[in-house]
Amino acid sequence: MARRLAIGVLTLCLATTTACTKTKSGSDDAGDKSGPVKIGLVTKTDTNPYFVKLRESAKAAAEAKGATVIAVAGKFDGDNEGQVAAIENLVQQGVKGILITPSNSTGILGALKQAKEKGILVIALDTETDPKDAVDATYATNNTTAGELEGKYVKATLGQTAPRLLMMDGSPGGTVDEQRHRGFLQGMGLKDGDPAILGAAPTNGDQNKAQSAMENLLQRDSSVNAVYTLNEPAARGAVAALTAKGLAGKVAVGSIDGGCQGVADVKAGKYLATVMQFPRKMAEQGIDAVVAFSKDGTKPNGFQDTGAQLITDKPLPGLDSKDTTWGAQNCWG
Repeated sequence: MARRLAIGVLTLCLATTTACTKTKSGSDDAGDKSGPVKIGLVTKTDTNPYFVKLRESAKAAAEAKGATVIAVAGKFDGDNEGQVAAIENLVQQGVKGILITPSNSTGILGALKQAKEKGILVIALDTETDPKDAVDATYATNNTTAGELEGKYVKATLGQTAPRLLMMDGSPGGTVDEQRHRGFLQGMGLKDGDPAILGAAPTNGDQNKAQSAMENLLQRDSSVNAVYTLNEPAARGAVAALTAKGLAGKVAVGSIDGGCQGVADVKAGKYLATVMQFPRKMAEQGIDAVVAFSKDGTKPNGFQDTGAQLITDKPLPGLDSKDTTWGAQNCWG
C-alpha cells in the first residue's frame, strides 16, 4: 500500500508541477513578471510643489515603461513615523523598488533595511541617508554645492560689507538641511558659532513657519543684511516678515529649489537668486533603475549628482548663472 501511495504522489507531481514546488514569498512576489512592475515612491510631503513635481515625473516615467507607481508621503516635512509606515505598507504590496526622499536620514534606516532584506531595490531621491550605503543608490542634487552657490552669491552681493546673517534652516536630522546649511556657510566663508550669525531657526521648509521664525528673530535683532533660506517656501516666508518690518530690498536673500514660482519671485525682486534643482531627472533616473533591476537584477550604486544651477537677473563676476528667462524655461512646478 505504501508503494502504491508513493506512485500516486509521483503521478500527481508529474501532472501538475505546482503541487510539488515551494511557494515563493517576499521579494519573489515583487518580481512577478505577470503584471506591471510596481514601484513605491515615498516623499516628505504631498503638498510641496517640489515633491508634487517629483511624483508627477515618476508616474509619467513609469507609465512610459509599462510600470506603475504607488505614491505615498509623510503628513509633514519631518514625519519619520509616517514614512516608516509607508515603507512597511509598500513591502506588503509587493513593490519591486522603493524610491524615497527621507525626512529623517537616520530614523528611516530600520525600515529601509527590512525592505532590502526582502530583495527590494531601495533608492534615495533628493535626500541622502546617513550612512549613504543604507540605500542601493542616491539620485540627488549635491546639496553642499547648492548651498555653497547660494552662499557665494550672497557674499558677493554684500561686497566689502560685513555680513549680519539670519538662517532659515530646515528639519533637524535631515541630510539636505545639514548639507545646505554647511555649504552656505562655506560659500560665505563662515563657520557655525561665528558672531556674524545673528540667529537661526528650523522652518521645516514651510512658508508659514519661516515667516513666524523670521518675525521672532527680527524682534531680537533687526540689523540683518543677509538671509540664508533652505528652500523657496522658506524664502517667501522670510521675505514676508522682512517686508512687514520695512526691510524688503535692504537684505540680501538667497534660496534653493528652482520652482517656477521661485523663478518668478527672483524676477520680481523678492529675493536675489535661487539655485535650481532638477527633480524630474531624479525621478526618471530612479524609475529607470528599478525597471532595469526588475528585468535583469542590475543594481545601481553610489551617488548620482543630478545638477544645480544658480538663477539670477543680477549676475556677478566669477559666478556661473542663468537669468530668469532660462529659469522659466527649465523650472518645475
